[in-house]
Amino acid sequence: MSDSRATPHGPVPRGPLTAIGLAEIQDARARIAGTARRTPLVRLGVDAPAEIFLKLESLQPIGSFKIRGALSAMRLLPPERLREGVYTASAGNMAQGVAWAARELGVPCKVIAPDHAPRTKLDAIRRLGATVELVPFADWWRILTDFGVPGERGTFIHPGADPAVIAGNGTIGLEIVEDLPDVDAVIVPYGSGGLATGIASAVRALRPGVRVYACEVETAAPFSASLAAGAPVAVEYTPTFVDGMGGRSVLEQIWPLARDVLAGSLLVSVRQVADAVRLLAERARVVAEGAGAAPVAAALAHELGAARVACVVSGGNIDLAKLTTILSGDVP
Repeated sequence: MSDSRATPHGPVPRGPLTAIGLAEIQDARARIAGTARRTPLVRLGVDAPAEIFLKLESLQPIGSFKIRGALSAMRLLPPERLREGVYTASAGNMAQGVAWAARELGVPCKVIAPDHAPRTKLDAIRRLGATVELVPFADWWRILTDFGVPGERGTFIHPGADPAVIAGNGTIGLEIVEDLPDVDAVIVPYGSGGLATGIASAVRALRPGVRVYACEVETAAPFSASLAAGAPVAVEYTPTFVDGMGGRSVLEQIWPLARDVLAGSLLVSVRQVADAVRLLAERARVVAEGAGAAPVAAALAHELGAARVACVVSGGNIDLAKLTTILSGDVP
């Protein structure tokens, strides 16, 4: 793990994240126990190159896995820092995780979101008591790469490149291995990298032979491009209804860890993701947002040479209008 220095805005990594240990993930599980749910792992009845199992993080209290990392990080903060409040930069799901945890802990919360964030997610953030500031995507992305905003009150909870957040996300990997010991591969949506690297760290510690793949949509696939280049590179970013994943670049702090623990990146099209959203609703009665359905799209589109594939349905917070469009056969 990288070292860090304390500032009024929270821990700021000095160098790259290189490892998240099994003990850290197990400690995170203890911190979030009784609040974050142990979500079910169910088989998807569909003809595919492999048996597909769904890890339904869409059933968390906020409809997303983000509650795990937010709780893991915030419950580590000393009381005097926590009282000053927290803030995060998020398109929606991490914002809901931090806002939900802040409400439970009785502290103020602010969310800085990109101006294309879905209304469904923004409404949910406000219902949880957080204040919301919308900024252009470039400004929002800069907050992620700078790890906060100078002068902003409270502790910045990074949605991805925070060891405590990653450890919280890694608890999903513990549950997958426990519930499906003979899993061959795991597919995880890749946004900031905190979910994929957390799960991969846990799975690799317990089952070194299991491959954990990132999944990216073609309109925003910096991890795939960085793997091809051998270093973090910037890519074109086109906003789509798949708003919970993708970006303009891989965070440099998380790049060494992602490159080390992930088996590769599986690309899918926006149409394939929409088809997977519809398939999950029709076959499994599961409502998934774009990022949550993307791993299923990848499992259907790619031959991985695996018999049993676990797909992390990371969230179900999709605008109803967009879901209606998808169920009618179109792409929002």
